[in-house]
Amino acid sequence: MARNYIGGLIGGVAGGLVLYLVGFIFWGTPLSALAYSSIDDAGSASLRAALAQTLTASGTGTYIIPNPATDQGTVLFGQGPIATVHFNTSGFPVIDTSSLVAGLFLALFTGVLIAAALRVIAPRVTDFPSRARVAVLFALAISLYLDLGQPILNHYGPGYFIYTFLGDFLGLAAAGLVIARFFLPRAAASSVEQV
Repeated sequence: MARNYIGGLIGGVAGGLVLYLVGFIFWGTPLSALAYSSIDDAGSASLRAALAQTLTASGTGTYIIPNPATDQGTVLFGQGPIATVHFNTSGFPVIDTSSLVAGLFLALFTGVLIAAALRVIAPRVTDFPSRARVAVLFALAISLYLDLGQPILNHYGPGYFIYTFLGDFLGLAAAGLVIARFFLPRAAASSVEQV
């Protein structure tokens, strides 16, 4: 029994490392530029100054602009342009080692959760192709709803969200496949024959 839990924990860590690696490929390399629209340096400086002037007093957070909770904001929101701004008053390094470390722990914890979920179904789903389908379909469902739901519900361009969806889906699916293939108990011969 303890051996099964240790195997699940090791599998979860391995899956989490795969998830982290895929995430790094998507977000820690120059590929990440594919996710963003950009403006020139002069426009960037102008927007940065406007953000500093208007949002710094409110502090770090996510802002919807204009605010549709007021009468005037509702009218302006309907006319556009609109924005959702993720704002940080202090900034941070482009390559932030503290976020890399926190991201690693998040990926490892996520891998352990995937392993725990796959362990629950392991006695009933005994062959790798079936386990792989479960892992990939859950990764697809979660990524579709969480990532592609954003541009559908908020009417933003899909580019960033499609990129995010691909990174999340491929990372979660790869983690699930590694766990399903290498870290779940093998099916007994009799149970395989009965399927």
